[in-house]
Amino acid sequence: MRLLDRYVLRNFLEPFLLCFSAFLGILLIFDLNDNLTDFVEAKAKWKLIGIYYIHQLPHFCMFSMPLGLLLALLYCLSKMSRSNEVITMLTSGRSVMRVIAPLLLCGLIATGVCMWLNYELAPQAEAVRKADIERITKGDKRADKLNTIETHLAKDRMTNRVWFTRKMQMGKNDLEDAHITQINASGEPVTRWYAKTAVFDPRDDKWLLIQGRKVNFDNQGNIAGEIEDWSKEYGARSTRVMKNWSETPYRIASSTMEAEQLTVPQLRTYLAQNADFPEPQLAAFRTHLQYRWALPLTCLSVVFIAAPLGIVFSRRAVLASVASSIFIFFGYLFLMFLMLALGKGNHVSPLVAGWLPNALLLIIGCYLLFLRSTNRDLPKISFRRK
Repeated sequence: MRLLDRYVLRNFLEPFLLCFSAFLGILLIFDLNDNLTDFVEAKAKWKLIGIYYIHQLPHFCMFSMPLGLLLALLYCLSKMSRSNEVITMLTSGRSVMRVIAPLLLCGLIATGVCMWLNYELAPQAEAVRKADIERITKGDKRADKLNTIETHLAKDRMTNRVWFTRKMQMGKNDLEDAHITQINASGEPVTRWYAKTAVFDPRDDKWLLIQGRKVNFDNQGNIAGEIEDWSKEYGARSTRVMKNWSETPYRIASSTMEAEQLTVPQLRTYLAQNADFPEPQLAAFRTHLQYRWALPLTCLSVVFIAAPLGIVFSRRAVLASVASSIFIFFGYLFLMFLMLALGKGNHVSPLVAGWLPNALLLIIGCYLLFLRSTNRDLPKISFRRK
């Protein structure tokens, strides 16, 4: 690394660390302010509060990183511009791209870090937020219920079976007090199985109904024939094996999942397991899968926006550039949330919803950088009449 690159990096890293830490601290303070009353009333343990904020740290970092980059780049480049250091570099034969090359490298590194965080850690922070607060305010006795789904009803459209369970644990293969109803095309029950415990065997793709009974219904909904009852039997006789059932515990529990709280592997699993669901129902999950990959590129796009606007040659231009950068960035945030909502509502393609805001931000940045590199004036917005 050359001396010039080290000098540019040194001028950038210090304000970046300060800005990043400041935004991170602001988010932590706002979150603590929202939950402080509940923590005090529950006489929460410091250990549990610390675990909660450790879980939330990746989520806070995802929002602090682009803002820290934006302000640090504007400060660094405008300071070097006011002291004529940028002009000296350019007149010595360096191009604008060569001057900001170390900053582009920092943007790529920040993008990689955010991509790592947004792959699993940041979405998990959203998923465990409610559970952590419940653990803090209601005590450790609730810890065993954090991954429990109670009184859950789910319908499988492929098999026309309706599943009801009193309680099931996420990640486990058993359902307590399960009722499985086979319905016809009109929605009327044909057969219903009751089981004290329903266990899925993933090795043979079969369900084991333990201590239950089977009831058939006629067209009027009345019980038809004898009731097959094995609820009071023991050993192997207390179990009925149901093969060729395509449902899995994950598929049954997936109706309770929210797209914004799932990691990239979980989103892929959900879409693979529920590929037969209607497109509007899958739109939110497809959109968030694209959003997980697109969001980290904000860091790189910010470099392309801030670099040409940060290189200025007058005090008035500094204020205009800072205002323009902030206006563009918050416009990007508005567009990002708008497209995310449209994608979740199945109004636009998930690919467009996830990538369009970053693509537009990158195009604007490349255009501004091209103008600055060729020594052309940047576009100006004036409200004065000529």
